[in-house]
Amino acid sequence: MRELGQGFGYLLKGQRWVAQHRKQYGLGLLPGLITLVLYAAALVALALWGTDLVSWATPFADDWNDPWQGAFRTFLTVLLFALALLVSVVSFTAVTLLIGEPFYESLSEQVDVSVAGSAPESGLPLWRDLWISARDSLRIVVRAALWGVLLFALGFVPVAGQTVVPVIGFLVTGFFLAEELTAVALQRRGVALRERLELLRARKSLAWGFGTPLAVAFLVPFVAVFLMPGAVAGATLMARDLLGEDAAGAPGADGDGTGTGGADGEPRPHPTGSPAPTA
Repeated sequence: MRELGQGFGYLLKGQRWVAQHRKQYGLGLLPGLITLVLYAAALVALALWGTDLVSWATPFADDWNDPWQGAFRTFLTVLLFALALLVSVVSFTAVTLLIGEPFYESLSEQVDVSVAGSAPESGLPLWRDLWISARDSLRIVVRAALWGVLLFALGFVPVAGQTVVPVIGFLVTGFFLAEELTAVALQRRGVALRERLELLRARKSLAWGFGTPLAVAFLVPFVAVFLMPGAVAGATLMARDLLGEDAAGAPGADGDGTGTGGADGEPRPHPTGSPAPTA
């Protein structure tokens, strides 16, 4: 329970940080606005033609009598839209981060500077960073989609499908959101996708506390756009925690947006040794 609260605390600290740095916040809104327009168009299309798609995919129900045919296809349409929302919440973050890579990298670096006085750099050219980010984001979206299919199927289970499964869905989405957002800071530190997942699995409660409230909030139109810059800032603070760097003086912890890395003022090294290769 303590780490759940700690993860949520990083989310709040991130929002507080961007509130104190309006320029970074304004620039961080642009990628989210672009992505929102694209996703809104896709979801509206699904809402308009989702019933036709379900009817086409279930020809075996054509001869069913009402109300069974209508109830069955309506249920599948609702589940299809819920699955689309689940995937869109995770992929929205991935696509937004990809579109806004330079903006969010700069924002994350500024958070590190405000905490430790300096920011780690990947040392890679921009095209290489974009390639790694796109590749890893695709892997995460595929994993999230597989979870979505599984949860879609479990939605047919009586009672549990309407109670337990939605909760699991939010936890899964929250975990993947935490991975996507911390990747901005962790990739800059040379931490590969596999190791990022290991770090988060070792502290699932921290990841859930950070990502699950975002997963719920992102279901509300436009909210994702306004929370994204602060989510990146908060994820940078959480990344410092995951790697054992000192985040005690993180923005919002003492209200002045300053702090130090370790006891000697330098960021502490990765607890597992040298960073994993990014290639």
